[in-house]
Amino acid sequence: MARSESEEPLVLLPGMNCSASLWAGLNLDSPVTPLLTEPTLDDQVDRLLDELPRRFALAGLSLGAIVAMALIRTAPDRVSRACLLSTNPYAPTPAQRADWSRQRSRLADGSTARELQTELLPVLLSPQARARTEVVQATLAMADEVGEQILDAQLRLQATRIDERPELGRIRCPVLVVAARHDALCSVDRHREMQALIDGADLVVLEKAGHLSPLEVPHDLAQHLQGWQTA
Repeated sequence: MARSESEEPLVLLPGMNCSASLWAGLNLDSPVTPLLTEPTLDDQVDRLLDELPRRFALAGLSLGAIVAMALIRTAPDRVSRACLLSTNPYAPTPAQRADWSRQRSRLADGSTARELQTELLPVLLSPQARARTEVVQATLAMADEVGEQILDAQLRLQATRIDERPELGRIRCPVLVVAARHDALCSVDRHREMQALIDGADLVVLEKAGHLSPLEVPHDLAQHLQGWQTA
């Protein structure tokens, strides 16, 4: 996917405990791939706005898409188009907050980012992908790249999320919403709700993928992103 010099750069934001390697199989042309490192949503948005180009296309998966929605809400003039993958626009539930707190406690007690990622494989990957050694190893290697300190910050960031739904109707840039049929964390119905809230948004459902679709079906996803970038 070659990009001309006149086009805005593509910024890709990964999910929690995921690194830039999440996007490697898409073979994109020189994307900007920040790591989410700040302990609050506001701090993460402020840091990205300080570091990113004046205007850019934006795609994010899961926590990365949550940050993407906050970026658009905060600085809509900076984002030319957006792609929101495998995500949840709702505010955190008490159960989620308790789970993130438990994970932080385990990190403090010596558990590794890889160990936590290993336990989450059943919800991160579809059953078919969990049978593919290369996909499992790529998922765990990302946790090694993130490490315990950054994962702890991301768990803290998760707890500062807000309900983004009231602001989705104010988005004016072109938006592609991408769901995965076998996503055990973020349902297709939730993505349909997002599409309905965002004026003119398109929805794609990846039929053979789970939550980490860029690892499971990179070629399928790359085709949709190419169409999104050139539409």
